[in-house]
Amino acid sequence: MRVNRKIAALAMAASLIGLAHAAEEAVTFKLEMTDGKLTPARIEVPAGKRIRIEVKNTGKGAAEFESVELRKEKVLAPGAESVVVIAPLDPGTYKFFDDFHQQAQGVIVAK
Repeated sequence: MRVNRKIAALAMAASLIGLAHAAEEAVTFKLEMTDGKLTPARIEVPAGKRIRIEVKNTGKGAAEFESVELRKEKVLAPGAESVVVIAPLDPGTYKFFDDFHQQAQGVIVAK
């Protein structure tokens, strides 16, 4: 039984180290969503790197970060904050928008 506990502890430690390493590799960007306005509307990111976007809804109504191309969506209540993690991207332009305010369009440019 002791061997199984040691193996489980080692596996957990290895998994935590892997998670910490993955978090270090992510490049972080901030996005503010305010009642149909995205700031910034253009986010330039390094290609081939894991991306972390900290999204904050500073508006009076709900907002939804959505990207069909990236298969990501995140609904935020007024005042809420969340994170969208994106796998490493090939160079190119990827559209995103606020699904509750269709006029709010943005792009992520991977270089």
